[in-house]
Amino acid sequence: MSAPVVAVIDIGSNSIKILIATRDAEGRIFSLKTHTIDARISAGISQTVPRLSEEGITRGLSAIQDLLSIAAPFSPTTTVLVATSAVRDAANGSEFRERVAVTTGYTIRILTGDEEAELIGRGLTCDPALAHLRNFYVFDLGGGSLECLAFRDRRIEQELSLKLGCVRMTEKFIPDPNAPLKNEECTALALHVRDAIKNSGFRFSLRDAEAVFTGGTMTSVRAIKGALHGVRMEDTPPFVSVSTLHELLDEVGALALDERKQLPGMPAARADVFPAALVTAVTVAEFGLFERFHHSLYNLRWGLAAQALAE
Repeated sequence: MSAPVVAVIDIGSNSIKILIATRDAEGRIFSLKTHTIDARISAGISQTVPRLSEEGITRGLSAIQDLLSIAAPFSPTTTVLVATSAVRDAANGSEFRERVAVTTGYTIRILTGDEEAELIGRGLTCDPALAHLRNFYVFDLGGGSLECLAFRDRRIEQELSLKLGCVRMTEKFIPDPNAPLKNEECTALALHVRDAIKNSGFRFSLRDAEAVFTGGTMTSVRAIKGALHGVRMEDTPPFVSVSTLHELLDEVGALALDERKQLPGMPAARADVFPAALVTAVTVAEFGLFERFHHSLYNLRWGLAAQALAE
């Protein structure tokens, strides 16, 4: 009897991604296929009453259909569609959910912030590179939110979702993403992130704990640094120092959007929100007194795959 196969589609604020996974003979989850489409359904997410635009909904529907087509040859036993901050916060999120159901026949599960954080944590425990860690922090930065977790003895001690995603922060603090980042924009954004973390009650109480970062920001950082040396992102070291983030922020922030897009390794669809993402990551590091982040590719989709395969 063949092992069950699960397809997980994560409908995020900036991108929509699929993980097709199964278990090996030892019970470990491994990937059969991954794919990402930068659909950016979350334009306007920083508004007092966020709404998904018709263009965003159309892009989202198209991306989901494309990803379902990618999954079809693998004959998944279970297909899971989840949505996070953009759909969760949108006044018309239920409308998007209904249109996806009518178009594809699949129902989207809209995760709460706590559910999202917990599933990210579960996904991280699937990463063999983190198997040696007992006490550690995890930060997952998306387009709409920043998930913060603290693991003590490999169990989640704290989980928190903050509205600090890079699309949301760009809309709120950078009036013209086509222009170079201004010092006052950078300062205002950093202060906002710092205050949000400080006022959230999240405690940095673990001693000598590693800081793990997931999401497209660190993937982009590694891709850019790898391109400088002619190596693939996957072949770059998983550790990203805070000094590297500062240097990249100085370089990227000084460029206009068109110039930013030309940087080797820079994902063009993320170039407009990349400065805000870097500011957020640097501020998290400075607040938590971290000198580096351990980047992991095991995130929300892996947690959902683990959950589905366990069931």
